[in-house]
Amino acid sequence: MAGAESIMSMYDEYYAGDTVHPKREIASVQSVRHIDTIIQGEAFERILDIGAGEGAVLDKLNKRRLGKSLAAVEISSSGIKAIKARKISNLESVEQFDGYHLPHADKSFDLGLAIHVVEHVEHERMFLAEAGRVCKKLYIEVPLEHTRRLDRAIRMSGPYGHINFYTMLSFENLLKTSGLTVERLKVFPHDLAYEQHLAGRTKGWLKYKVRTEFLKIMPKTAMRGIAYMAGAMCSSH
Repeated sequence: MAGAESIMSMYDEYYAGDTVHPKREIASVQSVRHIDTIIQGEAFERILDIGAGEGAVLDKLNKRRLGKSLAAVEISSSGIKAIKARKISNLESVEQFDGYHLPHADKSFDLGLAIHVVEHVEHERMFLAEAGRVCKKLYIEVPLEHTRRLDRAIRMSGPYGHINFYTMLSFENLLKTSGLTVERLKVFPHDLAYEQHLAGRTKGWLKYKVRTEFLKIMPKTAMRGIAYMAGAMCSSH
């Protein structure tokens, strides 16, 4: 296991550049839409974003008034700076953590978010157990990259720090074996705006249509060959 200091150093300047900033902003829009879909109108007063990155999701939650009080923890010092620079009005605290130990009391938050974080974590169950200690409920989102083209996923996602690759079943099993009860679990395709940002207007539209329609018609076959995302609402024991 890599030491906490070496992990924090690894991600220290992760958000310092702006080359992927537009992609993260677009991705945060679809993540907030996924949260809306999964929580089904349930109200949460205190929300903690665990691995908050540069604060793109928090910023949009604040603008939508989802949660009266927001808080963030992030491993990267460059991420901490970016979050603070946003001056999010309902954000009560921004703290750096080592990836495994959260600086908050038991069940001090109504909802915790871990959005595209777990695929980066060396010891996922340690991370999820700690998140469950601090939060009454959790929304966890990961890419489903363990397809027939896993070799390509490793090549493409490895440089972004992905070390864990999931199917729908392995993701659900991870949650259940981390002391969490899965209340709702859903597969999402990428939004049209995200596909067009990556592939261009025409090709992006085609990719969007293929992903969405294939998922509707033959979901199991689609997930074996195409990468999607999964979002889960969980309660902690």
